Amino acid sequence: MPKAIIITPVKDSLHTTSRTIKAISEAYGDFGYYVFNDFSLPETKEFLEKSKEEHNFQLINLEEITNNPSPNYKLVLEIAQKIAIENNCPLIIIESDVLIKPDTLSGLLEIQHTKPKPGLIGAITVDESGQYNFPYTFEKVKNDDILNTSHSLSFCCTLISVEFLQKFDFQILSQNKDWFDVYISRQSKKMGFNNYLAKGLEVVHLPHSSRPWKHLKYSKPLLYYFNKIFYKRDRI
Repeated sequence: MPKAIIITPVKDSLHTTSRTIKAISEAYGDFGYYVFNDFSLPETKEFLEKSKEEHNFQLINLEEITNNPSPNYKLVLEIAQKIAIENNCPLIIIESDVLIKPDTLSGLLEIQHTKPKPGLIGAITVDESGQYNFPYTFEKVKNDDILNTSHSLSFCCTLISVEFLQKFDFQILSQNKDWFDVYISRQSKKMGFNNYLAKGLEVVHLPHSSRPWKHLKYSKPLLYYFNKIFYKRDRI
């Protein structure tokens, strides 16, 4: 029985995806690892098919399950929740623009066992120079604290406890949204769980590498909001 189920949703961004998968495969511990390919380009799918044995992950091609166009984050969460509950273990989401360390996963599990009633536990994100970056730029002081936080936890690298998974059904999530970390963080708190931000567990985040159009938010905000409003992209 694995100690946790790890998932990585993938939509192209082959360069960062390959680095993410390699880092996870080198992590310490006994984990079940699933990569969800969300209608990526053929070259990405080919890479995933070729590397699944080398890096010991199970590949789920969503095109074999649904005709719904990408993004299919809700479907990924529903499948992952079922797998985690069947294995009676937590779910750890690591997105395809995040690089973990060998002890990141074991660190998340240790916090789960030592802190009261965890719902979500997030590893803090840093840039390649080691400075806190999106989405945790609100943290200004570098230390190893584990914060019981009211801030929403991103799914960059986050553990969801099996106790919370057993009480909150991801099937009730709205089909009209693209990202669910904010909503799920709030539901965890409403249901009496604690959400923890682990500042001592740093993972490298390469923001929006898997969704390059989101960089428009900073370089061309009018075009970003045009995409957001008229194409209904990036719905939270």
